[in-house]
Amino acid sequence: MSAEPALTPLTWRLLRLLSHVDVRSARQLAGAIGVSRDSVSQALSGVEAAGLELTRLRGRGYRLAHEIDWLDAVRVRRHLGAHSRCFDVRVVDMVDSTSTALMARASADACDGAVLAAEFQTRGRGRRGRAWHGGIGGALTFSLLWRFEQGAGVLAGLGPAVGVALVRALRDLGAAEAMLKWPNDVLVGYRKLAGTLVEIQGDVLGPSLVVIGIGVNCRLDSVTRQHINQAVIDLRTSGVSFDRSRVLATALVHLAEVRQVFAQHGFAPLRREWERYHVYSHRPVTLRLPDGSSQEGTVAGVDEDGCLLLQTSSGQRRFHSADVSLRIATPSFPVLAVDRG
Repeated sequence: MSAEPALTPLTWRLLRLLSHVDVRSARQLAGAIGVSRDSVSQALSGVEAAGLELTRLRGRGYRLAHEIDWLDAVRVRRHLGAHSRCFDVRVVDMVDSTSTALMARASADACDGAVLAAEFQTRGRGRRGRAWHGGIGGALTFSLLWRFEQGAGVLAGLGPAVGVALVRALRDLGAAEAMLKWPNDVLVGYRKLAGTLVEIQGDVLGPSLVVIGIGVNCRLDSVTRQHINQAVIDLRTSGVSFDRSRVLATALVHLAEVRQVFAQHGFAPLRREWERYHVYSHRPVTLRLPDGSSQEGTVAGVDEDGCLLLQTSSGQRRFHSADVSLRIATPSFPVLAVDRG
């Protein structure tokens, strides 16, 4: 959001008392918590800036336009089943960034498998310094901490492996058309549904710690849409009706399964699956490079480190995700022959 909403602990208490069906008067809300009616009005004054639609009925009170789908750590653990032993799930109302907060906790010996999910992020982060936008109850934003004995170089393919896990989860939930866009987006119908951000810290030879940040659009509100400069879609539009606690648990289950494969064999066993999911597989694209130049070619897949392989007029080239931005090429660009092996 352009300005940080004035959300206080009182705001969150009040929101949990509100309904999308019944009107709650300021007197009722104030009495339930033990504050003044002016305090109620002030605490709720900034919720629209956080993407929440609150109806104010003159002389009557407040009502939510939509029910808030609150995250519940207990429900998450129940949905995790046997995988619950792999994770330590914590849910907070508000944080600047789940990844920033979890990285700070990692320095204080947060355990492997620590999960931090937030109802709202004031400074959610995406790749290359971009902001991640999501309203209260409208997005699933969480980060996961993993610890590895290997060094950062061995973990190069972890980013695309996480992408495979997220697509598996979203398809499992009913988003059957979920696809990947290199390096870290999940699309449905060429519109962004979710994104990942993998940050690695550690020595060259290990050990390393990894914080995986994931954001999923669950129900996009009009305020949030105004701050997003690309085509987007949400789970509701994609036909997924499960609550966010179920979505979080399903994502964690698939992440645990992918981690087991990756820890033993790296990205190699997941490479072909990633390529099947890639929305631009064998298609002409344009890469925007850090120096402002561009490179055109046809996507030839990814290598075992998750780097993009691009077939160009001068041969096949390899690009690291930190270096470039990928876009579909203009229709006039000729498709180059690619060995589909």
